[in-house]
Amino acid sequence: MLNLTEHPGNMTSNRGLIVALKICVVTPMICVFLYFIALMLHTLASHRQFWESPRYLLFGYMLINDALLMVCSVLLFLFFLAELRLSISLCVPLLIVSTTTFLNTPLILATMSLERYVAIFYPLHRPSAWRADRIWAVVLPSLLLSFILPTADFGMGRQYPGTSAFTTLVHCKTSALNSSRLQVLVKVSLYGFLFMAVALVILFTYVRILLEARKVRRDRASSVGKALRTVLLHGLQLLLCLMAFMQPMTEHAIVLPVRWLREQMSFLSYYFFALLPRFLSPLIYGLRDEILMAHMRRAVLCCSTKVIPGATGKL
Repeated sequence: MLNLTEHPGNMTSNRGLIVALKICVVTPMICVFLYFIALMLHTLASHRQFWESPRYLLFGYMLINDALLMVCSVLLFLFFLAELRLSISLCVPLLIVSTTTFLNTPLILATMSLERYVAIFYPLHRPSAWRADRIWAVVLPSLLLSFILPTADFGMGRQYPGTSAFTTLVHCKTSALNSSRLQVLVKVSLYGFLFMAVALVILFTYVRILLEARKVRRDRASSVGKALRTVLLHGLQLLLCLMAFMQPMTEHAIVLPVRWLREQMSFLSYYFFALLPRFLSPLIYGLRDEILMAHMRRAVLCCSTKVIPGATGKL
């Protein structure tokens, strides 16, 4: 009679092959992503015209935020594959940075949409907080809000007797540090409210700019149309963020009897709902800007493209 029981050595070798394939899929993506992020940040930092525009400053802020998010996410993913345990003192800061940057992304999108709104409706008398030299007054509150939520969440986590922050080793994931159902429910509700508020802000700015586009003069129609497309792109980016927000829910929704299938479906969910949207969002937004792309081509390919310093891109 044929023995259908798989040998443990074969199972180990198969798992090692699958882990290697996952690393080979994820590693090139993060390398390409970080290369373009570094190139765009270098371009923004190397030209004064970008420093004098609040929308480019916000874009650079978004690039740094998404780079930190991707690095933390991939590190946590590699720790999970390697079944590596970390001390609580190392795991909690990593999770806080990951969650803070995750929550900060939609807030940045809302801020950038409002900046386009201010640029269209107050072109000559821009409020002081929305000027390039004071944009930090708008950025700082959103960053503090994104930082306070995960810090309070982990601070109010369940305390286990006999655990030490420096000697106790745990799998570095949120459920290992905070498994309270009440806190999970509160956290999901807060995240849902946050995304809903950002969606309303983007929808408000889009409708107002759309109404403005119907009654502006021809000399302003081009700038208003660009702002309209930019806000619409922010809506697309918010949908990509929502895909990442839905990734844990899709994992819990997958009920498969075989552990091997659950692990692979969990990886596919992480790849398509968490990694891929984060990879596409800043690249689509940055590579469509003509002025930024012209400077990037000159930096990479040493092209002789002439860039007008006072020109306005399509960002």
